[in-house]
Amino acid sequence: MQGYLQNWYIQNKRDLPWRHTQDPYIIWLSEVILQQTRVVQGLPYFLKFSTTYPSIKDLAEAPLDDVMKLWQGLGYYSRARNMHHTANLIYEKYGNSFPTSYEQMIALKGIGPYTASAVASFAFNLPYAVLDGNVNRVLSRLFMVDEPINSSKGKKIFESLSTEFLDINQPAMHNQAIMELGALVCLPQNPKCAECPLNTFCAARMKNVASEFPKKIKKQKPRDRYFNYIFIKQNNQTFLNQRFEKDIWQHLFEFPLIETKKKESLEEMLPQLKTILDTDKINSISCTFESKHQLTHQTIWADFWEIEISKIKPQKEWLKIDLQEIKNYAVPRLLEKFLIKHNLQ
Repeated sequence: MQGYLQNWYIQNKRDLPWRHTQDPYIIWLSEVILQQTRVVQGLPYFLKFSTTYPSIKDLAEAPLDDVMKLWQGLGYYSRARNMHHTANLIYEKYGNSFPTSYEQMIALKGIGPYTASAVASFAFNLPYAVLDGNVNRVLSRLFMVDEPINSSKGKKIFESLSTEFLDINQPAMHNQAIMELGALVCLPQNPKCAECPLNTFCAARMKNVASEFPKKIKKQKPRDRYFNYIFIKQNNQTFLNQRFEKDIWQHLFEFPLIETKKKESLEEMLPQLKTILDTDKINSISCTFESKHQLTHQTIWADFWEIEISKIKPQKEWLKIDLQEIKNYAVPRLLEKFLIKHNLQ
């Protein structure tokens, strides 16, 4: 089967920049960016990062705020923070050289079994099987695995299955090939079974049930959160706050925020706004933008309250900036949409 898979890959693989190198740093960079991200979305970010930070040293020496700004819009911001942290660790511990063993890689923050296997096989051709969403899907259909991929038992089954299926003589090509098959042919919806090089071996295809795999345990419904952002306009200046608490969007900047238990009307918000602004004199106030922002485990319902005010006593953690400077700060995608609407991004 592996031979059919690899022949298909040679003829059908996409021409992607990280496939033209065995530099473990560049491969690692691509893998971090492409986690939970489609290639079409991640490719521009990879090109920006590999150009701006062409080496471990460049990334390690960059200010975290600059890294976060370059990452803006890609989501899952902990990946960027962990990437920067790990670049510093590699630079200090390994002398600017990416570690060469799987064991060394997986010990680093933000590098799990998938990323370590990918870098070890793609850069050093070591026999470690990658296991991502694409690979899970191919294997679940090929061998018609009934155990859910997101159960503890299922994860162990697929880890074992991916290792057994690995071509240990050509691990780099095998891993690339099975990932590519999942991305281009063995799709989540409407798989292109007729085009699959493994269709004569696929148990799910033989029984015409490919669309029923992989099996998954249904996740909990995302919880609702209600964000009220305060966009203060004061003499062509405004205020930002940087998020440091253990929550979403750590190290990103946003407008001062009041989180409530439900959507609030102007009458309900006004006393809270006056309290946080420490004033009774608000020249004008209106909700100029509403947005629903979906995260993996949370649904953010955001209202942006635009306030014109002559004098306030800002919170000590607020950063006062000119409106035109906002574009220099890394902000969540939710805030970016507001700024684009107001021609500030």
